[in-house]
Amino acid sequence: MAAEQDNTFDITIIGGGMVGASLALLLSSLKLDWRIRVVEAVATPSSGVPAQPSFDARSTALSHSTREIFELLGLWDQLQQGVAAINEVHVSDRGHIGTTRLSAQEQKLPALGYVVENRHLGAALMAAVQQTPDIDWLAPARVTAVQARREGVELTVSLDDQDATESFASRLLVVADGAQSHTRELLGIGASSKDYGQMAIVANISLAQDHNGVAYERFTDLGPMAMLPLQPIEGEHRAALIWTLPPERAEAMLQADDETFLEELQQRFGFRLGHFQRVGSRQAYPIKLVTSDEQVRHHVVVTGNAAHSLHPVAGQGFNLALRDLAVLAEVLGDAAARGESLGDLHVLQRYLNQQQADQQKTILLSDLLPKVFGLDSSPVALARNLGLLALDAVPLLRHQFARLGMGLETRGTPRLNGIKGAANG
Repeated sequence: MAAEQDNTFDITIIGGGMVGASLALLLSSLKLDWRIRVVEAVATPSSGVPAQPSFDARSTALSHSTREIFELLGLWDQLQQGVAAINEVHVSDRGHIGTTRLSAQEQKLPALGYVVENRHLGAALMAAVQQTPDIDWLAPARVTAVQARREGVELTVSLDDQDATESFASRLLVVADGAQSHTRELLGIGASSKDYGQMAIVANISLAQDHNGVAYERFTDLGPMAMLPLQPIEGEHRAALIWTLPPERAEAMLQADDETFLEELQQRFGFRLGHFQRVGSRQAYPIKLVTSDEQVRHHVVVTGNAAHSLHPVAGQGFNLALRDLAVLAEVLGDAAARGESLGDLHVLQRYLNQQQADQQKTILLSDLLPKVFGLDSSPVALARNLGLLALDAVPLLRHQFARLGMGLETRGTPRLNGIKGAANG
């Protein structure tokens, strides 16, 4: 029996990226003596090696609700050393007069959001995981089979560095291995995909002047673009560019030399950040809305990009995922207090019911914005510019719109009682 117990986990998370690691820490923070295993395909980086600053580092926008969750986990003090605060958001429609500005000062908050380099966030999460004894981190390893059992699931994984396999049981399986989830496919869970017919170019841009913590969201006839503030490196001001374009135009911009790229970008964006100095390495990916056909079934939860991968226009993907995780952890903690099984469908359905409104509103926002601003007809252009002007003129409208972007208006739970109690205990 002891050997069987050692080979059974309470919760197994497939995918050890930012979503999977965050969930493991949220679950551990409840201090319910759960055995938590994370299965990650990529080898664990050497501990104690600091994440070196890089001009080209990719980044993620963090909403205010995400800051609140990381504060509850005791991670924010470390994270904020490497984040750039968003003090103001400037929204504009190229070629039209409509603009609006959202400010942290008006919302009486330290910042509307933050931009963090992925390597810095990943290093902070990994350091916390490595200091948490009830999280078993298995990497590099890939799931090769999943079988449903009466009390959970049985998983078989291949251990990439040993040319061996291992089988174990889990009372609850959480799928968090990305939009093209292999585990979701193994479970026979389909996914719906909406192709926006655009590519997103991501790159870091060197600026002639300080961004002063202003994030820019600019809608153009070819697609939206965002410029997000980054921390400077060696005195060089930087912004993270996300530029959505039709595929053929995106390919041309990828192939263009740096001077041509910056000239085109400057023409489309304008001079609110002064003259662009240089562009770092450019990458591009197709933009699709991917939603899992199922998010919960007996002993299984699908989350993160495996559940919903969004258009990047509003920067809501990771923030929605983290709100999902916080609600999931809270519901599982409540279930344990009631003596319910972690994998019972009615427990997992409670999580989905609680978070469904947040998911639907956030997906709708991310889907609707590029659609509305992509229409060229004069009546639509007039209506959306009147909307932007109204936002700029009416404080109450700005307040509600800002709360929506910060993840404070849509989140399924305002309290996170179980996590907060564990963090304070």
